[in-house]
Parts: sequence; C-alpha cells; structure tokens
Amino acid sequence: MVHATLKGDTKTMEEILQFAHDTETPLLDYNDETELTAIVNLVYLAARDSYYVERENKAGEGYTDFIFYPERAGDDGIILELKVDDTPETAIAQIKDRKYMLKFQGKMAERKRHAGRVLLVGISYDRKKKDHHCRVEIVDNI
Repeated sequence: MVHATLKGDTKTMEEILQFAHDTETPLLDYNDETELTAIVNLVYLAARDSYYVERENKAGEGYTDFIFYPERAGDDGIILELKVDDTPETAIAQIKDRKYMLKFQGKMAERKRHAGRVLLVGISYDRKKKDHHCRVEIVDNI
C-alpha cells in the first residue's frame, strides 16, 4: 500500500483497501467507522519499516488520522485523513484547512530530518455503495 501511495497510484490503493475490507472485517462491523481505521492500519503495516507512524495526534488546528514521518532523510512524508460517506477531496481540504502540515514541519525539525515532499492522502469510504476512493496530492517545499 505504501508503494502505491508514494507513486500516487490511487486505483491500486482502492483495490488494496477493498480487498482488505472484504476479507478482514466481520460482516456485522463492515460499515463501522472504526473498522475503516483498522483496515487502513493493516494495509499500511509494512510502512512501519520505513516510517514512524502516529495516529490521532494533535496537529495544527485539529488531529491527524495518520501521519508518517520518514526514517531516512529526504524520503517523502505522508499525512493521511479518512472520511466516511464523504470524499477524499474533503479529507485533503481538511488537512490543509486545519494546518496539519505544521505538525509535520515541527516533527521534522525536532528529529533533524527533512522530507523530500509531503503527500496529502485522502481516503473515503461510502457505506451505501461499499466502495473506497483515494486521492494523493503532493506538496513540495513545505
């Protein structure tokens, strides 16, 4: 999943999410919002080999769902926001509006690391259609 995210391959991201959601979530909990968080945590599990991952952490004017700090200097950072019955564009707008990148900049300065770029990732899930949508926006020079 992290490789597809770094490439901006939203089609593959959506397929991975759909497969994981269909195979890992109990039927009675399928539409539960906490299940989407659990599925995202599962599909990005391998990212922990290269990233320090924080969940529900204070950032800017709110709380990020997930933020990925690269372990190696120069690698891309990731800020990920989840939405249920909304759009990935709304998720990305929230990242920008609530200034979540301030936390990322602060953490990079604290750890003396600089991300090459920051990927803003919006993931949405439609409960009625039972499908996932993703969008990746790249921000240079934060």
